[in-house]
Amino acid sequence: MSEYIEKTMEWIKRTNPGQGVFVQAATEVLNSLEPLIKRESKYQKHAILERIVIPERTVIFRVTYTGDDGRPQVNNGYRVQFNSAVGPYKGGLRLHPSVDLGVLKFLGFEQIFKNSLTGVNIGGAKGGSTFDPKGKSEGEIMRFCQAFMSELYR
Repeated sequence: MSEYIEKTMEWIKRTNPGQGVFVQAATEVLNSLEPLIKRESKYQKHAILERIVIPERTVIFRVTYTGDDGRPQVNNGYRVQFNSAVGPYKGGLRLHPSVDLGVLKFLGFEQIFKNSLTGVNIGGAKGGSTFDPKGKSEGEIMRFCQAFMSELYR
C-alpha cells in the first residue's frame, strides 16, 4: 500500500471514531485508487484523498413533531453534504432507527461516485433521521416530514 494511502487511512480511523461503516467504505475506495495514486503525484500534492473523505458540510439537528397521541416526539436529523465540485448536492433521505452520522457519511461518500457515473453534473450528499415510519399513520409521517424539512431548510 502506498505511504500516502496508509497515512490517510490512519488519519480517517483516528478522526472518525465509532463510524466503522464509513471507515470501511473509505478504505475500500482508497485501496482501489492505489494504482492511480502511485502513478500520479498530483493527487497527494493537492490532498485529494483528504478532500474527498471529509464532507464539505454536516448538519445535525433536532426534529420535533406531534405524534398521533398529541404528544411531542423528538428525533435526530442529519444532512451530510460531501462534494459539490461538479454541481449541486444530490442524495436522498434515509428514515430508520439505526441512522447515525457514520451511516450517513458512508452513504453520502458513496453517493459522490454513484452520481459521477450518471454523467450529470451533481455532487454527493445524504440525509436522514432516526424516525421509524413503520407502523406510523400517514398523518404522523407527514407531520414528521414537514418538521424535518422545516429544520433542514435553515
